[in-house]
Amino acid sequence: QVQLVESGGGLVQAGASLRLSCGASGRTFSSFTMGWFRQAPGKERKFVAAISQSGDSTLYVDSVKGRFTISRDNAKNTVYLQMNSLKPEDTAAYYCAARISVGVTTAGYDYDYWGQGTQVTVSS
Repeated sequence: QVQLVESGGGLVQAGASLRLSCGASGRTFSSFTMGWFRQAPGKERKFVAAISQSGDSTLYVDSVKGRFTISRDNAKNTVYLQMNSLKPEDTAAYYCAARISVGVTTAGYDYDYWGQGTQVTVSS
């Protein structure tokens, strides 16, 4: 079993930046592919970014490419999502996810563990 806890969300103006953090416990963090997903009210949870276990491979949804950066610090059991140039469309609850299998993927069903989420609200 693994537990994931997100932090760093908040209310910001369009164009601002936020850095989300996800701390993991319960298993060896470096064994997992990690991802970030987001869910707006009344909508399905969607893929945002993913990073391989060593951090050498990343994947982003097109809408955040060039603005968001996913990274990880395996020594700290933490994955980050640096979000720059935030837009109102980025408003959502952001969830950290862990995948047991190797390989970055955009599919939520490929991930085995989920955090509780942290709210990001971007005003215009």
